[in-house]
Amino acid sequence: MTASATSLEDREWSRSLGRLSRSSVGEKRWPPVPVAVLLIALVSPWVFSIGSLAISPYRLVLLALLVPCLVRWMTGKAGKIRLADILLLLFCIWSIIALIAVHGLETGLESGGMLLVESMGGYLVARCYIRSAEHFRATAKLLFLLVLLLLPFAIAEAVTGQRWLLKLFRAFAPTIAEGQTDPRWGLTRVQGPLEHPILFGVFCGAPLAMIALVYRGKLGVMQRYSMAGLVALTAMLSLSSGPIVAMLVQIGLLVWNGLLRNVASRWRILWVLTAVGYLALEIPTSQTVPMILTRFAFDQWTAFYRLLIFDYGWQSVMAHPFFGTGFNDWLHPSWMSSSIDMLWLVPAVRHGLPAFILYMGAFFAAAHAVGFQPGLDGRQTDCRTAYMIFLTALFLAGWTVHFWNATYVLFMFLVGSGLWLCDATAEAEPKPSGLRGRPPSGQLRRPAPRHAQRTRRSPS
Repeated sequence: MTASATSLEDREWSRSLGRLSRSSVGEKRWPPVPVAVLLIALVSPWVFSIGSLAISPYRLVLLALLVPCLVRWMTGKAGKIRLADILLLLFCIWSIIALIAVHGLETGLESGGMLLVESMGGYLVARCYIRSAEHFRATAKLLFLLVLLLLPFAIAEAVTGQRWLLKLFRAFAPTIAEGQTDPRWGLTRVQGPLEHPILFGVFCGAPLAMIALVYRGKLGVMQRYSMAGLVALTAMLSLSSGPIVAMLVQIGLLVWNGLLRNVASRWRILWVLTAVGYLALEIPTSQTVPMILTRFAFDQWTAFYRLLIFDYGWQSVMAHPFFGTGFNDWLHPSWMSSSIDMLWLVPAVRHGLPAFILYMGAFFAAAHAVGFQPGLDGRQTDCRTAYMIFLTALFLAGWTVHFWNATYVLFMFLVGSGLWLCDATAEAEPKPSGLRGRPPSGQLRRPAPRHAQRTRRSPS
């Protein structure tokens, strides 16, 4: 055997190993382009007016992607059509019908159409383009980098009281307005590139569980939790109870999952303990659990005011159960603001009980489909756990906070980001040392030199 032949075989073997390594790891550094463009657009606070419509970068992205996403979804390129998909689409259609019934055709189509773009559009971008654990992990990475980019601006804003990020963007084009909020703990509540500090806190805190879990096996514990800590710090600068509670819920569930990782029934145990704890608080006292929890808010009056919003808001729903009140004033005392600071109540008040049932049904259908999906491997299970944890946190936050504009789109995006797990099948998890020693079954083996092959074939 000549030296050139041996060299050729070595090069062929090296190329084979390179291809095998890349295909086995399957690592994607960045999410698919539509996902990346949308997430970056969500933190771009520019806004332009076209007639009565306010057009922002993320709305332009959603308008451009809605039809391609619908085509991918209907043709099966996003996996099977799920119950959550149908319920969310029906929610959007019903909301348009309700708005037309209350305000007429023009307003119904204009406002209802934008609701369709933000709800179904944000959901379908994730639903169609996040199709694997690698996509999910790459999305978590981009969200972390966006939050990390916001952190220095957030610190400067909290200390100086100046909306530095908005001023920077405003140097190039019009932006959203600078909000006015009362300081807390001697610091300014950070608004960042969003309309309100509450939205900033929800936006930045939402990916905490993703970052803490999906890099298991890729990064060490200290690295992952340091990254999650930076996310928590950024979100806490909003100094808002709702987002901070949502983060504490994620942290608590992450700790529970870590401590009882080897206990298969750990989540059933948690449900039982939660129910027992709720009854232990509710039964001995004359106050409800939500009233008790208001004592732990930054502003107890603001927390109590949320309870009043729910009470009067639900009375308004019962008075207008079918089509809601639309954008008209809902039933509440004159001394109360017309703002409804509660995500889950807004569809019921504006569009009636059918919209509330469909919207809540879509959320729970997505959570149920992913939560009970069997046959997942280790990486997929970590993705599912992260998905269920941040959905739980956002669900609870939605009873104290209303999500709108970019934060609402992020919420819908995150709801759609885990549905790929319903179509996933367990895969062999690559091991960093897989190229040493005996290759796993089905992998390439380095061919023996030709002279050795001839030796084995010759009789002894």
